[in-house]
Amino acid sequence: MCEALVADLAVDSDGGDIAVRVPVRHREVTVVGSQDRALSVVGALVTAGAVVTVIAPRPAAYLSDLAERGLITLRQRDFHPADIATAELVFTYTGIPDTDRSIAELARRQGLLCVGSTEPASPRDNPPTASRGRVIIVGGGPGDPGLLTVAGRAALARADVVVTDRLAPVSALHEIAPGAQIIDASKIPGGRRTEQYEINAMLIEHALAGRTVVRLKGGDGFVFGRGGEEADECVRAGVTVEVIPGVSSAIAAPAAALIPVTHRGLTQGFTVVSGHVPPDDPECTIDYAALARTNTTIVLMMAVGNLDAITRTLMDAGMPDSTPAAVIADGTLAGQRELRGDLGTIATVAHAAGIRPPATTVIGAVAGFVAGQMAGPVVAQMSG
Repeated sequence: MCEALVADLAVDSDGGDIAVRVPVRHREVTVVGSQDRALSVVGALVTAGAVVTVIAPRPAAYLSDLAERGLITLRQRDFHPADIATAELVFTYTGIPDTDRSIAELARRQGLLCVGSTEPASPRDNPPTASRGRVIIVGGGPGDPGLLTVAGRAALARADVVVTDRLAPVSALHEIAPGAQIIDASKIPGGRRTEQYEINAMLIEHALAGRTVVRLKGGDGFVFGRGGEEADECVRAGVTVEVIPGVSSAIAAPAAALIPVTHRGLTQGFTVVSGHVPPDDPECTIDYAALARTNTTIVLMMAVGNLDAITRTLMDAGMPDSTPAAVIADGTLAGQRELRGDLGTIATVAHAAGIRPPATTVIGAVAGFVAGQMAGPVVAQMSG
């Protein structure tokens, strides 16, 4: 894991900048404000292992989600001078130049390095040429910014505007897209959300204004990411759309826990299912009885809240309660957690452990796979 953060620091009287790598692992860092640049800074700090406190009276949904997951401390109020008393590094992104300057001066008097913006935020200065505007839907991968594709990084580096989800690798934007406007379009389960029609509208508005817009999503944008809906709306509005696939967490999260979704001698396929509604909900279109008989790996996404109902439905359909099962929370991230059990117990185990989204559930023989213990016998069985 990266243990330092790249910060743009003014170093001469002409306003020149230089990229400086600042060690932040285990250090107390205070970020003041919720301006768009604060999102990428906080994400980068969390990835680098800093102890982050954010002060913001109206925090972006992305920051609220990090706080609810225990990744940062969030104080939802105005800044107090005492807020930097124990800090070792300060960032200020309130969006109000006078406020940012006063915080920077206070930090200087206390001998603290303060990084931030003293100018109002604005998109890159691009002329409104509609022929130049376009939308690039980028799959950001399962969470670890290192798993963002080369093509995805290149698209972000060219972006004027980045419209990001809460599970996208926002931490990468601080270094890759330092000049882009960042728009938080998070959908938090049971909390604040940006409605899909609002997201569609902002993508179209910025693209028609001549900007290069990157729609940055977690995982792959076309796997439960509504990428198809956004592409459809943009094309209907006359906006050029490009799609850059990402590494889906449906496969990557199990892999990070050394669980293959397919394995010779165990299973010949896998099915990825959204568990965001319970089996008895009128909106559920999954035939769980048929799924229980497929003899393939079942990968459940967005299923933490409905895991008990889903596993009971599978058992009622004839799937043995002894079928191996596993839950991987925060897959590929520093805080990744893995729980193993079986179909009859995995929901209880996950609840007792306090597992919250994002999490991926794997049901099937591969969930009992342990590298170094099973591979030899399985290969011998198949080759014999």
